[in-house]
Amino acid sequence: MTHQSEQQLEKELMQQLNRLGFENVTIPDSDALVTNLRTQLEKFNQTAFSDSEFSRIRNHLNKGDRFAKAKTLRDRFALARDNESTFWVKFFNMDQWCKNEYQVAHQITQEGQYKNRYDVTLLINGLPLVQIELKRRGMEMKEAFNQIKRYHRHSFTGTLFEYIQIFVVSNGVNTKYFANNPNQSFEQTFFWTDVENRKITQLSEFAESFLEKCAVSAMIAEYTVLAESLQIPMVLRPYQYYAVKAIEKRVRESHKNGYIWHTTGSGKTLTSYKTSQVLSLMPEVKKVLFVVDRKDLDIQTTKEFNSFSDGSVDGTDNTRHLVKQLKDKNRKLIVTTIQKLDIAIGRESYLAQFEYLKNQKMVIIFDECHRSQFGLTHARIKACFQKAQLFGFTGTPIFADNNVGGVTTADVFGQCLHKYIITHAIDDNNVLGFAVEYVGRYKQKDTDTLDADIFADAMVEGIDTREVLESDDRLNKIADYVLADWKRKTKHGKFNAIFATTSIEVLKKYYTLFKSKKSEDFKIATIFTYRVNEDDSSDMLDVDVFAGEGTAGNQHSRDFLEDCIKDYNKLYSTNFTTDRFYSYYKDLQKRIKDKQVDLVLVVNMFLTGFDSPRLNTLYVDKNLRYHGLIQAYSRTNRLLNSDKPHGNIISFRNLKEATDKALALFGDENAKEVVFKKPYEEQKKDFENKLAELREKIPTASDVNNLQGDEEKAAFVKTFRDLLRIKSSLETFAEFSFAELGISEQEFYDCQSKYLDIHEERKNHDPDDESILDQIDFELELTVRDIIDFDYIIKLIAGLKNISSDVVREKKTEEILKLFDRDVKLRKKKELIRKFIEENLPKLSHADDVEKSFEEFWNSKRSEALRKVAETENIPLAKFEQLIGEYLYTQKLPHGQTIVDLLPEEPRILERQGIIDRIKSAIENIVDMFEW
Repeated sequence: MTHQSEQQLEKELMQQLNRLGFENVTIPDSDALVTNLRTQLEKFNQTAFSDSEFSRIRNHLNKGDRFAKAKTLRDRFALARDNESTFWVKFFNMDQWCKNEYQVAHQITQEGQYKNRYDVTLLINGLPLVQIELKRRGMEMKEAFNQIKRYHRHSFTGTLFEYIQIFVVSNGVNTKYFANNPNQSFEQTFFWTDVENRKITQLSEFAESFLEKCAVSAMIAEYTVLAESLQIPMVLRPYQYYAVKAIEKRVRESHKNGYIWHTTGSGKTLTSYKTSQVLSLMPEVKKVLFVVDRKDLDIQTTKEFNSFSDGSVDGTDNTRHLVKQLKDKNRKLIVTTIQKLDIAIGRESYLAQFEYLKNQKMVIIFDECHRSQFGLTHARIKACFQKAQLFGFTGTPIFADNNVGGVTTADVFGQCLHKYIITHAIDDNNVLGFAVEYVGRYKQKDTDTLDADIFADAMVEGIDTREVLESDDRLNKIADYVLADWKRKTKHGKFNAIFATTSIEVLKKYYTLFKSKKSEDFKIATIFTYRVNEDDSSDMLDVDVFAGEGTAGNQHSRDFLEDCIKDYNKLYSTNFTTDRFYSYYKDLQKRIKDKQVDLVLVVNMFLTGFDSPRLNTLYVDKNLRYHGLIQAYSRTNRLLNSDKPHGNIISFRNLKEATDKALALFGDENAKEVVFKKPYEEQKKDFENKLAELREKIPTASDVNNLQGDEEKAAFVKTFRDLLRIKSSLETFAEFSFAELGISEQEFYDCQSKYLDIHEERKNHDPDDESILDQIDFELELTVRDIIDFDYIIKLIAGLKNISSDVVREKKTEEILKLFDRDVKLRKKKELIRKFIEENLPKLSHADDVEKSFEEFWNSKRSEALRKVAETENIPLAKFEQLIGEYLYTQKLPHGQTIVDLLPEEPRILERQGIIDRIKSAIENIVDMFEW
């Protein structure tokens, strides 16, 4: 079978791009790129620039990082001309997208740290704005993605290629696009679709609809968001694009309302933000109100809106400020909370101040419309703003089947303008599916963990009496189960979990149980509103969790929460009370996202609208239905990396029927197959089949040493990577055991060591020596295990002191060192551990002396490593130590300028990036080597 080559693919694409409005240009290198840029900017701006004028333009274009350059592209530059006049240079026509200069080049060579040649580049007004990387048919698209990651490291920095806005990767059959963000993963790349969410994967069809000159210009100008909070550009996904277009069309052509049904976790806030932005620029719209729930108005949302329209967000609780914004005729965009808007339109004294809006064309967008806008608030809004168009975004609309108070989403907002449901999102890898376990339904295999009768069959079959469900014995056993199961589900604490309980009273019992049973390093927290009726409608989660703030509420519940907050304050050195409930809520939310809390106990809070990629498990001991169930489950299904294959749902209630009904309402006919991960037995079969395939290539781990050439090694790597992926999913199940998988744990990890050997070998090879292995993503996160910590190592090394036989001690030493081969992060520590065992351990008299001696040895080696880097790079040791401390705290490497400021003198331009990269790499290496 013959494959279409990359050259053929490239040639056909170039011809198609010519037909789509791009003119061929030959640009062999960076000098030709600059020469062409001058010609195109002159043509676009309809003027000629002198050498000195163009030099000033180039200096302006060279300033800042890629995010600053994305802003430069969209702005104008006040050029001081040689005759002392000012000329406003435009780089891109943001208003009339088709009126730009379009070219296409291929095989541009760029020299940076290494020489790279790029496949196909779309130039607009001479700037490279779209980069297309091609692989031949049959190759993984991830290989093209990894190629671009290497370009970021090797040759993009400090060049005009930092102006790229959109990348496209394709093997002809499959095509994806993504924004210029070098830190993103392959999971954040997107297929283009039509308006019905049908994927357009063929390169030729993709080019026709996405790369046509006006279409791609519109994506850059109108459908890319410069996210201030993250300092990255974000290009809209197709369903977000179609939603914005649908609302824009509705506003231009009618006075009707509408809603967007985009499933939970699909990025509704970004879509509604972009919609608000686009509508606020329409002259006929006098005001755009973007309305969120108070609990969702976070720092990120505030920063984005204020960057687009300064002062549009008021983060305080002061309604007067909102009234002032409504009164101001020049204020087009306002971001507020449903709570403040309700007060503003409910008082005559406030209403009089913005009465002029009563008959003006306005648009009001509700970021999450499934709860707060029903009923009285909605009626007041309609009476107050009579010509307002209302648009709602929801992941779980209210239908006749799941309505609260007899009102549906369609009753309030009218027609659904665009739909992107949970099955679409999982199929597109925009969110994860779920592995649901109904505890008590599987056979007990681990006698140390569970009682066989932990939950009676009758319980799982639906006994719903409070006496049985809330009995001390049952809650006690569930607490034991969760503490035993948590490590398995969260991959030894890489992730964290929420426990949803049925009521505040039951939550109190659970909190007390967990507090008394947990280990010292297991961090729990809780939050609930102490008003009397938090438990009402709790299976639907239709409750305003802050409505009771500032009221006395239930004093017993408030006193209990006060004690829980004291525990929290002691753990995190904070100073919250129930009087500062909202501040406590925000702080806890942040700590969950940063994975500083292991288990959070809730009744309703955090079960809707809360996103945290590090959260992967939900324990459920409450009844849930319809949108409440989907919302709660969806807390666990945000993407992170390959080591998070699905969200884990562990139900201590019989929610199977409720789950099936919710999926039928919010999914489609294929929902069950798509949303639920395969059960354990089926995944086990997949593992066995993949293992058989691996054994055809290497009967034993040592046979990896006999693989000939990179092709054979690549085949092994890909097969074992598939095995790692399946194992990553399998090991979250209670039934998981290597004993049933046809391979021993030792043999599996021996293979993993060989897998990592190949990765290390390629990482340290000559960059000019290209290999198929360079294009494979080893997904190293699948190999990381978090169980080997400082205390564990001390225990193992101390054990060696008690072995009298040299032969046995040597064998045991090799077993300890082998543990380090299994884990990509621990490998760097291996030789230091060996050094300590061989040179320091024999000098110690007792096993009790090991910890102190090892700590002194470790700190000494760390100081040596720090001093060596500081001397080599000529930077102050104390300042370098500070950089490492900041990295450990923020998990973010320092900015380039921060590093340059430590140097005794400003480096030359050509040396600058190399020095920055070296010091960043040294920081990472020292942390990997010496931190536990």
